Amino acid sequence: MSRGEQARKGVRAASRGGRAREVTARCGLLARGVLYVLVGVLALRVAFGDSGGKEADRQGALQELAGKPFGSVLVWAVGIGLVCMMLWRLSEAVFGAAGGVVAFSVLSFAAGGGGHSGDQQSRDATARALELPAGQWLVGAAGLGIAIAGVVIGVQAARRTFRKHLAMGGVSESVRKAVDFLGVAGGLARGVLFAAAGGFVVYAAVRFDPAQAKGMDDTLRSFTATPAGPWLLVVVAVGLMLFGAFSWAMARWREV
Repeated sequence: MSRGEQARKGVRAASRGGRAREVTARCGLLARGVLYVLVGVLALRVAFGDSGGKEADRQGALQELAGKPFGSVLVWAVGIGLVCMMLWRLSEAVFGAAGGVVAFSVLSFAAGGGGHSGDQQSRDATARALELPAGQWLVGAAGLGIAIAGVVIGVQAARRTFRKHLAMGGVSESVRKAVDFLGVAGGLARGVLFAAAGGFVVYAAVRFDPAQAKGMDDTLRSFTATPAGPWLLVVVAVGLMLFGAFSWAMARWREV
């Protein structure tokens, strides 16, 4: 084989790999959007006292999805989409093991695994960590890390750093402004949720009480105990739905 033929073969292989990477990325962003929109809807129901017994977290979102026509197919599609996102993020060496855990839990649910709620999983993980040598410090550091991540997410959203990842040439100014709004509002809500969840983990470490750790559902419900009452939860819930819509916009215009 000549050098020219080898070069052309390499270009074709790279092109196929690039297309596959793009498909996995966009499928993953679509799946992430579905979960965030459903969690936001459930949180909104919690705020108005009509959650139907479902928790406002990933598990509740999957239960909601499974109850729809062709629900099992939809759950499998979301799980596979999140696997695609994990593979894309791993190819960028960014997402790491956390994405694999989420994807595995969704696929486990689709296969009938069910499992504990996110709140119970958080308490169990905190309890196991507290039993380790220097466990109290480890849990506190983990909670602080989650809280800081939430602040970073919020700051990056406010600064619109997501713009550098979008390829929106030729898109109208009104659409650009709409995507900006989704990214800022959705990112701020997501940041608040992460920061609050991290704060509860730190509190659990200080109290040496795993029951103080909260998953997504309990964290969202805790917003109703603030002076703003259920309206703070309404704001965060709508923000999470907007972040889901922003994920769909990213699926359309994200550079990958």
